[in-house]
Amino acid sequence: MSQRNPAFKEVLDAHVAIQQWLSGTAPADRLDALMARFSPLYSMITLPGQVLDYQGLRALFQQAHGKRAGLEISIDELHLIAEGPSLAVVGYREWQADAAGNRSVRRSTVVFERANGALRWRHLHETQASG
Repeated sequence: MSQRNPAFKEVLDAHVAIQQWLSGTAPADRLDALMARFSPLYSMITLPGQVLDYQGLRALFQQAHGKRAGLEISIDELHLIAEGPSLAVVGYREWQADAAGNRSVRRSTVVFERANGALRWRHLHETQASG
């Protein structure tokens, strides 16, 4: 699929914003802008299997601002799983590394909802992976 797909672009753009937030290169007053990417009905299955809702994600981001110095996030293997008038489902692989030497690879599936011409993150499921 083309990297020009709006859902692929949102995955890439959101991870740039998340990288900046977690590394602290984004100003602390940008939390609302970051959260605007997510549906109020957002849900997430985290790597350890916990379930987060929108408020849980907001709390996670609030406490994590600037806590991952030197964080770099790379996304590859973007693929469209399903698409319709009101949703899009995308799979991708995510690589993370930070200045403390922490490294991880995960495979994720995101469900986007379309609202007022924009894509918002509705559900995310992450699974730990090896390269």
